[in-house]
Amino acid sequence: MSRPIPIRQMLELRAAVRSRLRGVFDGLGFIEVDTPVLSAEVLPEAQIEPILVELDGRSRYLQTSPEALMKRLLATGSGSIYQFARSFRAGERGDRHDVEFVLLEWYAPGTGLDDAAVLLDRLCQAGLGTRGIDRIGCREAFLQFAGVDPFAARLDDWRAAGGRQGVRPPEGCSDSAELWFELLLGERVAPRLGHERPCMLEAWPAAQAAFARLDPADPRIARRFELFFGGVELANGWEEEPSREVLCERIEAANRVRLADGRTSLPLPLRLIEAHGDSMPEGVGAALGFDRLVMLAAGASSIDAVRGFSSRDS
Repeated sequence: MSRPIPIRQMLELRAAVRSRLRGVFDGLGFIEVDTPVLSAEVLPEAQIEPILVELDGRSRYLQTSPEALMKRLLATGSGSIYQFARSFRAGERGDRHDVEFVLLEWYAPGTGLDDAAVLLDRLCQAGLGTRGIDRIGCREAFLQFAGVDPFAARLDDWRAAGGRQGVRPPEGCSDSAELWFELLLGERVAPRLGHERPCMLEAWPAAQAAFARLDPADPRIARRFELFFGGVELANGWEEEPSREVLCERIEAANRVRLADGRTSLPLPLRLIEAHGDSMPEGVGAALGFDRLVMLAAGASSIDAVRGFSSRDS
């Protein structure tokens, strides 16, 4: 177990890393923005649980990320933007998770995954002192580390791969290919990535697209990525799907998963849906776990080591 970091040293490290990351974005012409922590809308996601707040007779949500509100800025012509955002997710607590945490989120209209890789490399250089970035596709990574092809596997194939890898689904979870993908990613693939330098896992199956656009050359592939360093997920993002109709389909799919898992569906974010019209630009959106980045920069084993407060003592 690593030694506790003196409070002044920890605060100086957080401030220094934040300043260097700001320098990267400011130097590229991004504008730093602020969006509300409380909003009447939240973007429904299958595996993320928002926190509902009743205030003045109205229901609001603590934002799980600033995505919905930043996209509304994009639709009104903000251009490239970034934010260090306080974010909240119910039921998340561990060495790398907490109910409240800091996300560095950005949107770069007119860019693609190659541009994202260059920017991620610069951010990792600024935050971790690394140089260069590796890139690997989901098919290659899953075949190499989990022994299964995520594009061809049926449910029985996933179960068999899980059995060979000694991975079992949690009690009460619905047995599905999507669940096995997440389990094997988290327990067998992710821990093997990014040990020499940061690694970008890309070319995801369409079933795991979230809000990414599908590859025009091969609609089985989602233009999505996650970034790993030392086996730790640092960032995720994608080339954004600007279509209003596709956004609604993805939200409905997320709510179906929530209901199948015995959780409530979430209301449609009508203002975000309205923003997904002709004025919504194409480009890359991404989010990086700032607390995790500082944890890795400090050589610590928990995000609590690099924060003044956690949900346990705040």
